[in-house]
Amino acid sequence: MESQLPTADLLGFESLLAAHEREKLHDVRDFLGKEVSPYAVEWWNRAEFPSGILPKLASLNLSTPVQQGYSHLFSGLVIAELTRADTSIATFFMVHHDLFVEALHTFGSEEQKARLLQDAMDLRITGAFALTEPLHGSDVAGGMATTATRDGDSWVLNGAKRWIGNGTFCDYMLLWARDTATGAVRGFILDASLPGVTRTAIDNKIALRTVQNADITLTDVRVPEADRFAGIESFNDTRQLLLGSRILVGWQAVGQQLAAFDVARQYAVERHQFGRPIAGFQLVQDQLVTMMGNTTASLAVMARIAQLQEDGASDMVQAAFAKSFTTARMRETVALGRGILGGNGIVTDYAMAKIFADAEAVYTYEGSYEINSLIVGRALTGISAFA
Repeated sequence: MESQLPTADLLGFESLLAAHEREKLHDVRDFLGKEVSPYAVEWWNRAEFPSGILPKLASLNLSTPVQQGYSHLFSGLVIAELTRADTSIATFFMVHHDLFVEALHTFGSEEQKARLLQDAMDLRITGAFALTEPLHGSDVAGGMATTATRDGDSWVLNGAKRWIGNGTFCDYMLLWARDTATGAVRGFILDASLPGVTRTAIDNKIALRTVQNADITLTDVRVPEADRFAGIESFNDTRQLLLGSRILVGWQAVGQQLAAFDVARQYAVERHQFGRPIAGFQLVQDQLVTMMGNTTASLAVMARIAQLQEDGASDMVQAAFAKSFTTARMRETVALGRGILGGNGIVTDYAMAKIFADAEAVYTYEGSYEINSLIVGRALTGISAFA
């Protein structure tokens, strides 16, 4: 019966891909079904990152796919599929490839690229993106407290960063700091093993438990001028990276909903109450239809954003709208899915509890729902509701 049911891509957005992209996406889906999905709950329960999977992820050859000639739609659907299998692995992938490696592509000097880029693309080295601070999240553009002071051929870094994904184990970080001489925001390739760098795991999380978030403290850390990102001159360069990553979080919201629908529909078809599958009850069918509607609407928004990216016409307002809209739909979808599973929806044995919890992180990071909504509100009214 299940094999005859329609896929979660009810309107066939995958058909918009080129043939070679569809084939590659199917390969990615097969890989995730074998190497990630069966183990994701166990990794999450233990709050351990499966470092052994890195060579296998590298074998997909999907680092910064747009840089390799793939479409933005394909890139987004890859993130959705990764998230569908495990939000934590998708988040690792995005932090490393779509922030750190993308920064090397976009802002690295030729020497920096020659030294680091291929190893980073092949996951022989891992990277992180160190922007958020203990007291500055959404307002970090104007409030960044981490400092960089030029001293001869070096820079001396002091300050702290928080919620840094991959931060406990990465080899390098793209670290942002304010130049004490000019006030400009600079970017540095920070070797995480340098003296003065302290990394502390953030424990007791209820979401993305497999992701290794860290508090980072910097005490008189000396970084050579050769490790300052040559192409980064101001916080505007940060926004260029965040535009792409914010859009990809919208794709994560799609993936969360695909995962929730997969689990909820299978459970509803297989779970019997009152002598028949609960999928035969009107309320359950209505909930599944609402979940599918939310997922499809989110896919439609993200597919249009991908078209705008292809045309070079995407902007931060559109990205903010995509992120806020899709994550709001996602929150409703995963809640409906959790409800369909009843009491079984609150234990990770049935996967839905993990999906439900991970959605809270997606709802908040890359600009909270509220901040992204206010960015759109400012564009619609011409009046800012925040500084």
